[in-house]
Amino acid sequence: MAGGSEEDPFTKPIGRWSVFYYGVGHMLNDITASCWFTYLLLFLTQIGLSPRDAAIVMLSGQVADAFATIFTGELIDRFGHFKIWHAAGSILVAISFSSVFGGCLPCSILHNDSLTLETFSYSMFAAIFNIGWAATQVSHMAMVNCISLNSTSRVALTSCRNAFTMVANLGLYAIALVVFGVIKAGSKENTETQYRWIAYSSITIGFCFVVIFLMGTEEPRMRIDLRESSRARTPWVYWFRKLLYYQVAVVYLLTRLVLNVSQAYLAFFVIDDLQMDQSAKALVPAIIYISSFVVSVLLQEIPWNGRRLKAYYSAGGIIWIFCGAAILLLPRDISSFMYAISIFIGIANALMMVTAISMQSVLVGAEVGGCAFVCGSLSFLDKMSCGLALYVLQSHQSTSPRTQLNNNQESVYLSVTRYGLGLVPALCSFVGVAVTFFMELEAPGSLLKPLRQTLLE
Repeated sequence: MAGGSEEDPFTKPIGRWSVFYYGVGHMLNDITASCWFTYLLLFLTQIGLSPRDAAIVMLSGQVADAFATIFTGELIDRFGHFKIWHAAGSILVAISFSSVFGGCLPCSILHNDSLTLETFSYSMFAAIFNIGWAATQVSHMAMVNCISLNSTSRVALTSCRNAFTMVANLGLYAIALVVFGVIKAGSKENTETQYRWIAYSSITIGFCFVVIFLMGTEEPRMRIDLRESSRARTPWVYWFRKLLYYQVAVVYLLTRLVLNVSQAYLAFFVIDDLQMDQSAKALVPAIIYISSFVVSVLLQEIPWNGRRLKAYYSAGGIIWIFCGAAILLLPRDISSFMYAISIFIGIANALMMVTAISMQSVLVGAEVGGCAFVCGSLSFLDKMSCGLALYVLQSHQSTSPRTQLNNNQESVYLSVTRYGLGLVPALCSFVGVAVTFFMELEAPGSLLKPLRQTLLE
């Protein structure tokens, strides 16, 4: 009896308000990241940068983000203070993000409009923005493993975080829909004004939720009195000796590639390849995130174990494979079918993202002394791979000819955009499902014990 009460604080289900307060903590990161991946390349090419220069800006941000995650993860494991890192990162994001989409500040100061200076300016602020973004992301993700040792509670926290990711994305596309409707992009100045308003609105909304998170969530190390052996910092070599670490790293990397590469080319695809209305570059992503939001909420109600994590991830991957094939073959004359495809993309994204992040929690288990390193190292791989993939694709955007598949008037073109949105996510999903099949995710004891009550009752 005494042993049960001793373990109760570690394994009992957490309340719905704790889940809610944690879930809103990544809203600023999510809404700015959505703008980053959806509109950055489009914005930079619209104001006159070449596709290769736009890719350089994207890559500089991703590389800065990658190295910042490793650095931040190590410092958090050594010194703790999740909320301080979260707050500092959020402030840096809020200050720098407006300059990413707010025009070339050095150009205005130096009265020089050269493309080289513009590329340098956007690359510099992209790097600063991503350093702050990394600090917020790693601290927020690592907190899951210190808030609770109950695996279903951990998945619920991740699901709630993912649900508010969808809310943030929907908020962005609602803002974009209004801005694009009110301000017409007839010139470079108008285009910069459009995205400046989107950036300012995103920062304001996101920072309000950061304040709610900081006020409603307690520092995890003040709430969980871990055993001394678990509280000690776990050395890096411990993780490098575990096969599961490499499997989870590959699955997480591939899942991020699926989401980020597809998001980066979605606006290009609906406008350039399918030639849909301008409103489609906000409506199609909105449908995706509505579907993801619904699925993320439903996933919080499921008692989880390793087998279910694998099954739901595989289901999401298989759905994405079919969506990728549909995108590759979708002709322009039935472009409206893209709205239906978007629903299934949203479902697949939620299934894959929630379960991929939850696999990290199974990997960490009770070894929370290294949770920030795990999150940071996996994020490093994610950022580097996404940055390089987008750089390679974007570098070929203006040079690779479109391949016509038939001689009819309404033909299908295999552009780089179509490859980025269809082929790359489908291949990554296939490999991710294959790796997941060989995982052994069962953990001992209470880490995989199902909830005794519904989290959101």
